[in-house]
Amino acid sequence: MPHLIVEHSSNVAAHHDIDALLDVLLESTLAQGVAPVPGIRIRAVNHERTRIADGSNENYAFIAITARLGPGRDAATKMSLIETTLDAAQAHIASEGGPLIIAWSFEVQEIDAAFRINRNEIAAHMNKTDASSGR
Repeated sequence: MPHLIVEHSSNVAAHHDIDALLDVLLESTLAQGVAPVPGIRIRAVNHERTRIADGSNENYAFIAITARLGPGRDAATKMSLIETTLDAAQAHIASEGGPLIIAWSFEVQEIDAAFRINRNEIAAHMNKTDASSGR
């Protein structure tokens, strides 16, 4: 874990490269070492129908990032994930330029382990691949 879910208004996708944003989020998450690599999942959800602020400006936009984490990380680790990852995302979008005025948010949700089943075949595959390549 974590799972990062990036929700955004459709005008963000019209002005910015969402795949590049997901790459930035992946790089930031990996660099922080807060999770085993096979557990990381990052996805985007484009919201076509939105109303932002008073609805008066087509350049109003939102990007809301939710990180779903397994239990056990302390508050400092969670805040570091929020701040570092949000900073990286904002810097990336700013580097692309564009007319949007973006409302940003980042929230961490801790998953209750008692009510979660995780069957991850990726970890075994990565371990097998690493062993066969000598890593």
